[in-house]
Amino acid sequence: MAILKFRVYFEEDDSIYRDVAIKHTQSFLDLHYIILKSFEFDTKHQATFFRSNDNWQRGREISVEKYDKPYKVEPLIMSETTIGSEIKNPNEKFIYVYDFIRNWTFLLELINVSKDENSRLSYPATIRSEGIAPSQYGTKSILGDRFVDIEEKYDLTKGVEGFGEEGEEGENLTGLEEESSADEKEDV
Repeated sequence: MAILKFRVYFEEDDSIYRDVAIKHTQSFLDLHYIILKSFEFDTKHQATFFRSNDNWQRGREISVEKYDKPYKVEPLIMSETTIGSEIKNPNEKFIYVYDFIRNWTFLLELINVSKDENSRLSYPATIRSEGIAPSQYGTKSILGDRFVDIEEKYDLTKGVEGFGEEGEEGENLTGLEEESSADEKEDV
């Protein structure tokens, strides 16, 4: 049984990527779920794959379901399409789009094909992670609602007492700073 290893790049920063291994008999739906899991995204939104060429142009679509949009060619369905059936060359590429509102885009590149199955892995599996994954919903989802409350309590746009405006030297000095300024003048 062939094991396919894909490198999944975050489109906006190719230093952020995940390597995933999947059996050639598994479906694109399995690949969809392991990509989301490896980048710590939820599974609430629509998604689709596109076959791609070396210039990352979108080709035939492989979709979770048929969406309400015009198609030139009917898309393949992820759950019905095995990965191996769509591998046409050793450098196969796909584009994965998740959440059509936020348009998260990932670039997939086949980087290895092997016959050796690792008995310790449950396929599909994430086998390497590089870089910090983008936050699906921004910082609010990581820190919860409390972060927003704290952020609203402190208005960082107002001036703070004890600090002068930029370029104002010598104003609002504390007693200790005044003494050191006077000492510096005597030494001159």
